[in-house]
Amino acid sequence: MNALTFAILCLEGAVLSFNVAASAALVPSIAQGFGLSQFVVGKIIWLYMLPYGLAALLYGPLVRFFDARRVELACIFMFSLANLLAAGACKIETLFLARFLMGLFGASVIPLGLILIARHLETAKRGRYIGLFFGSTFVASLLGLFLSGIIHWRMIFLIPAACGFILWIGMFFYLPSFREKHPVLRIGYLEAFKSKRVLMLFSYIFCVSLIYHAIQQWLGVYFSTQLNLGQFAISMLITLTSLSGVFGEIWGGRLADSAGRSRVVNLGILSMAFGIFLLLMQVPVALLFLVMIIWGLGWTFNHVGLSTMLSDLPPDLLNEAASLNSAVRFISGGLGVSLGGLIMQKSFTLGFSLFGLGLMALLMFSRWVRGKVNI
Repeated sequence: MNALTFAILCLEGAVLSFNVAASAALVPSIAQGFGLSQFVVGKIIWLYMLPYGLAALLYGPLVRFFDARRVELACIFMFSLANLLAAGACKIETLFLARFLMGLFGASVIPLGLILIARHLETAKRGRYIGLFFGSTFVASLLGLFLSGIIHWRMIFLIPAACGFILWIGMFFYLPSFREKHPVLRIGYLEAFKSKRVLMLFSYIFCVSLIYHAIQQWLGVYFSTQLNLGQFAISMLITLTSLSGVFGEIWGGRLADSAGRSRVVNLGILSMAFGIFLLLMQVPVALLFLVMIIWGLGWTFNHVGLSTMLSDLPPDLLNEAASLNSAVRFISGGLGVSLGGLIMQKSFTLGFSLFGLGLMALLMFSRWVRGKVNI
């Protein structure tokens, strides 16, 4: 894989991720604009995540039979159209539909990136490239979050629409073909789950993603309703999770190559748990910036460590594993947003406590199975 191809993959990830995190920060503003409850408008989060997770299951097996170049060209074009629809939405139902379509067509980007990195790079270098790949998504997410605090929410959807159409032109001329020598339409999920290593790994990913999104996607509402912060302060606080995430992905990827995947994963869990503990202590608003940095670093260390583990799986399981990574993360993330909303409406303290204990249980689980399946 040459530098231009890798750069295109990173740009795809950037377009995909520009408004993913910003959407959570924009819930209060969108709710005010449509005159609706923040918990109703909060559906834009899981209406993106659930179709994304389900659609991701298709793309890994699909690129064994169809040229991944054609799949990506079609998906990026439709993803850009969906963003354009969201930017011009006059009714909340139109915005809901646009978010659904964004999830459906955006789900191809991450599986393809992981498949190509795993197939074309040696084991000792995969962590740093995966870190750079996901680092580009966090840079875009950071920019989207920052802009969400100073421009109208519709622009947060219009910008990736325009950038996506421009990128599509570049992809048409410069993205190479990835056609398999012997194309075959094979779906091997049952075979993949016969492996204890795969089963344990994705059980872990399901749980950690559920917990993360149950907290992360409601932080904007927490800052608004519990701490009475304005939109700018909310966006800046959540922006810090992406800012620290840029360094977490890149630094964590290098550590995954040098110190080991498992150590990076567990360090991430400890940092996330510590961040939740600080929220429970109700630290002063000035210290919330530090809490968001700790939280963001923890998530990205865990994320890049697990993603690098996936790239080390046997080649015959790689396509399914890459799709499952996105599918499991987003399906569990969508469920986490729904579950988090139900609990947070009753008590944010209760929610933070339950999910913090869940993280500590995951840490003990990973230590128990480390010797067996390398988690």
